[in-house]
Amino acid sequence: MLAAAPESLLASDGRHFDPAKVMTTAMRNEKPGGHGDRAAAVGAIELAIWDLNAKLDDEPAYVAIARAYGRPTAARSVDVYAAGGYYYEPGRGKTLSDELNGYRAMGFSAFKIKVGGAPLADDLKRIEEALAIAGEGSRLSVDANGRFDIQTALAYAEAIAPYKLRWFEEIGDPLDFALNAEVAQAYDRPIATGENLFSLADTKNLLNFGGMRPGRDIFQMDAGLSYGLTEYVRMIELLESRGFDRTQAYPHGGHLINLHIAVGLGLGGCEAYSGVFLPFGGYPAECALGGSSVQPSDASGFGLEQKQELKGLLADLAA
Repeated sequence: MLAAAPESLLASDGRHFDPAKVMTTAMRNEKPGGHGDRAAAVGAIELAIWDLNAKLDDEPAYVAIARAYGRPTAARSVDVYAAGGYYYEPGRGKTLSDELNGYRAMGFSAFKIKVGGAPLADDLKRIEEALAIAGEGSRLSVDANGRFDIQTALAYAEAIAPYKLRWFEEIGDPLDFALNAEVAQAYDRPIATGENLFSLADTKNLLNFGGMRPGRDIFQMDAGLSYGLTEYVRMIELLESRGFDRTQAYPHGGHLINLHIAVGLGLGGCEAYSGVFLPFGGYPAECALGGSSVQPSDASGFGLEQKQELKGLLADLAA
């Protein structure tokens, strides 16, 4: 990137950077595959270019994103859910209910909790504890963090089916597409996956072999982990070419960048991490949050400068 001729990175107007050219330059002499640390590193650079371009025009990033891809540029709220739902040892001073009630006080009414870190019977009790706060299954998702083998996955699927949960997430190893497909056949509620897929090729394999169902299941690929927005948009276009709707996309990550992407591209919504994964997790006060929907502020770029937790770090970088 630093050695590239400036004109090779610019858009046709000569003023803005071209994110696709930036990505191509960063990937020069790299062979296909190896989607992992490299995918996140390139994604960080490519997304920074979107922030810079929006700041050059003194506009929010979602406006720049929407314009680039022929989408409506008006501000809108998108659906968000509070992710977390961790395990707490008895007597440690905090409970699952405490955590979820804290999210509710922030303005969330939909939640996601972890499963698989305790025996099934204990996890069912935790689901019922969370449902007492969420109110109904459509406001609660469960996330296994990819830990189940097929026998455990099917046992959980059968046990949680009566709760009619919003979705069952990251059930097994993210590249075990056969496991995902088998659970999809046995479980008629939505499943969610994709946060650990870092390329268009990975997404194609999920669609070819993972049993994902149009109109039902959720895709959680994350531009920040998969070479940036240029590659992520190719994933969305692939989903639509296979009969899926972009409203089935809910980027994982829980930060401002994915909020702007969800608004700009007209996605179904995005994850929210409020109180964890700081300083990037959550939203500043300038974002309108309520009823589990949030609207980005009118700050230029991704609005990271409005986050109190980031101000000191950004000041240090600018010094």
